[in-house]
Amino acid sequence: MGDVRNRLTVPFGWVARAFRVPGEERRSLVQTTKAAAAAVIAWIVATSVLQLPQPFLAPYAAVFLVQATVYRSLRGWAQQVGAVGVGVLLAAGAGQIVPSVTAALGLVVFGGLLIGSWRGFGDSGVWVGITGMLLISYGNATDPTLLADRLLETALGAAIGAVLNAVVLPPLHGERLRAATSRLASAIADVLIETSALVRGGEPPEAADLLHDRMRDVRSLVAEAEDAIGLTREGRYLNLRGRRETREEPLTNLVAVWPPLAQLIDAVSEAARSELPFRHPGEYARGVVGDLLEALAEVARSGDPDRLDRCGKLVEEIDRLLVTPTDEVTTSIGLGAMALPARRLVQRLHAD
Repeated sequence: MGDVRNRLTVPFGWVARAFRVPGEERRSLVQTTKAAAAAVIAWIVATSVLQLPQPFLAPYAAVFLVQATVYRSLRGWAQQVGAVGVGVLLAAGAGQIVPSVTAALGLVVFGGLLIGSWRGFGDSGVWVGITGMLLISYGNATDPTLLADRLLETALGAAIGAVLNAVVLPPLHGERLRAATSRLASAIADVLIETSALVRGGEPPEAADLLHDRMRDVRSLVAEAEDAIGLTREGRYLNLRGRRETREEPLTNLVAVWPPLAQLIDAVSEAARSELPFRHPGEYARGVVGDLLEALAEVARSGDPDRLDRCGKLVEEIDRLLVTPTDEVTTSIGLGAMALPARRLVQRLHAD
């Protein structure tokens, strides 16, 4: 009974969140509503205003032009109209030259899909072959009026979808940006804490391998973050609400510091896995590196640049250990691989 109740409450919970929280659910609901409205408007205009026969392409094109960003909608309009136009010309040519419908169908589909693979058509390239196939199979390929109607329907539907997407609550992706920032900051902080425990000693050898797996997870989140940044920037382009978008600087800063951070973690992992004594910094030096990693974890979690002062002082201490003679004769050899990425990391954070 509990499982049934849970399944029933899931859609209601999704709808409740869509109205309560300005997140992914609301964005999906708005885009779905706009797609449905665009299809209805395109159908009404095509049938009642223009009185086109069989105007199925108008609502079909309208739905597919309600895209994730305004830029994609406008670009998609040009691509779709161009693809359908080529498909119409291809069907007209095949209908006039090839007497057999079967042969014409095969020729149009083959040629249309081949032409549609040109990257200039984007995702709309498949429409070249589909449009030609529909016109040949419906017997419209030899009727200039019907061919013009198909092109007009597509242009009309695509225009309605693109305009509606651009004017009515044009999509933004601030929630995706915020979510990616939170996930990446948390993952970086966690992996820094684990690296700190590893460099201080006392961890089993397997800990270095586990840390390597965690780094792959963070790299995946970095890739996701880069996608979120790209989509957010594209979402602002030609968008009437673009200035209200969430700031992307916190996420771009996290992405930018990951390369030197990964180098630092790799250096710690290699030292922990190595059986050569000269690869291991002395106890005091390991403590300084551990303190630096923990301080960086605090910066990642809080996003507060004021906490970088402590990181800078710890890097200065690492530099001092590299040039100051100590009883730990192996310190400079083991610490050298960690010092350069640590310095670059803190410098990059200060630059941001």
